[in-house]
Amino acid sequence: MSTRRAAGVFLLAGAMIAPLYAQTYPTKPVRFILPFPPGGPTDILGRAVGQKLSEGLGQPVVVDNRPGAGGNVGTEFAAKQPPDGYAIALVSPALVYSPSLYKKLGYDPVRDFAPVALVAQIPNVLLVHPSVPARNLKELVQLARAHPGKLNFGSGGLGTGQHLAGETLKVLARVNMVHVPYKGSNQAMLGMMGGEVDMVVIGIPPALPQIQAGRVRALAVLAAGRAPALPNVPSTREAGFPGYEVLSWYGVVAPAGTPREIVNRLNSELVKIMRSPDGRERIAGAGFDTMTSTPEQFAEFIKTELARGVRIIQAAGIEPE
Repeated sequence: MSTRRAAGVFLLAGAMIAPLYAQTYPTKPVRFILPFPPGGPTDILGRAVGQKLSEGLGQPVVVDNRPGAGGNVGTEFAAKQPPDGYAIALVSPALVYSPSLYKKLGYDPVRDFAPVALVAQIPNVLLVHPSVPARNLKELVQLARAHPGKLNFGSGGLGTGQHLAGETLKVLARVNMVHVPYKGSNQAMLGMMGGEVDMVVIGIPPALPQIQAGRVRALAVLAAGRAPALPNVPSTREAGFPGYEVLSWYGVVAPAGTPREIVNRLNSELVKIMRSPDGRERIAGAGFDTMTSTPEQFAEFIKTELARGVRIIQAAGIEPE
């Protein structure tokens, strides 16, 4: 009987401590892990969200860029942090594509994370080097068909949304192009500007200054309609490729085992940011569309995207490395 009473006391104490811990959370800076290098979409969004989140939590939110292996270095690092709410990460489609592309992955996207909230999405734009003799998407496809295996495209790494966008075009247009992975999408765009690759698919925010400066040529926005930031660039539907629509989504996760009360607190703050006029203006100013979700909705979204990623990768005939 005494053993049962002791166990009951410990359970009761745990139930009382968890809400109390959440009420005092956070009492120190929160690390915000970004799995890609500075300058790319993840970095731009992460810094904007981090600043607003810091205001809501009343503690500094310290951005920690940990690039490598298509986002997997930083994502694995985030999965292995203590589940106390003081380490969170901003994830993107690479989270759900990587399991089908890597034989040995240091994390499981479902088992190793506590989803917090979806926060934003951006349309991607297809760019080519100014020397590529194609003024629209149809001409690019014709060029690729005339020269199989000669054109190449850069991405932020194996398994990133930009990589799968290139592979999807290969399947839809029945063309043969070579994938060249970089450490981040911004690095891929810089590589293209330097003549290392012919084409890159990237989020609009980091691409916009280069498009406006004439350093790259935008052929199409990978969406059903035109993007307000690029009113003169046709959508892929207008360009004759309906269905070739690739949006990059972003969400915040914590390590698995993070107390639910802390997950709820973080979710509440993120939803406030995305719904507030100031937060929406700041995120939109960076070129993103705000999103909100409950932790449960984000968890279901991850599972759905995992299944979709498997279908895309199988259709593209990509073998895991």
